[in-house]
Amino acid sequence: MVNIDAVYQSVQALANKEQRGYLTPQEFNLFANQAQKEIFEQYFYDLAQSSFKPGVDFVYADIDHMIDEKLRLFERSAGTAAIAGWAGAGGGGVNKIIPDYVYRVSRINYNEHECEILRTGDFQDSQNGGPLTMPTDDRPIANIRTNVIRVKAANGVSVTPTGVFYFKIPDPVSWGYFVVGNKALYDGSPSKTSHFQLHAAEETELIYKVLKFAGISMKRIDVAQAAQFAEQSQVQQEKQ
Repeated sequence: MVNIDAVYQSVQALANKEQRGYLTPQEFNLFANQAQKEIFEQYFYDLAQSSFKPGVDFVYADIDHMIDEKLRLFERSAGTAAIAGWAGAGGGGVNKIIPDYVYRVSRINYNEHECEILRTGDFQDSQNGGPLTMPTDDRPIANIRTNVIRVKAANGVSVTPTGVFYFKIPDPVSWGYFVVGNKALYDGSPSKTSHFQLHAAEETELIYKVLKFAGISMKRIDVAQAAQFAEQSQVQQEKQ
């Protein structure tokens, strides 16, 4: 977790240096959520790119391991009871609509057997094929299309998955405050403040990203460019 007030204070100090401007709490919260979203989504692209690079002998310095450690904060699973509460999509509610809080599904199970997740065309061909490709209860198949999970088991019968493993979307962040004499003061109570869910290592990049957005908002190109340069340097260092 990254403390949102630490990021807020750093951004305000940098943005207001030499009287360059002041970022309102409303603007900060907007930019903070956008920054968290960008960093989170970049994990998946970085993981794909790192798969083409040779690993290192030390686990703590391996890029795949570091990204995986950051993503594990968002790994979740849904069992039979939770999935039963998901909205159905045709087929008598057997097919399930993926909830909005799910960013990406990583695995689907049916009765403790992992489903092979197929593309739509392969999914249709498999269930209509011969005994070697037809799904069974021990070898179920799944497909995700238009945000709906479809699972087929023995004899091509549609069934509801009994387990779904996924990455959840980060919860929105908010720098809570109260006003005294026209000045916003930090209110860290849980009802007002919610911190970043990202790994603690992302604090510096969050500061640079929010500062970049702030510079654009305040029409201070020097601030935006300085923040973007610092952000790019940080990212390059992490990927070396």
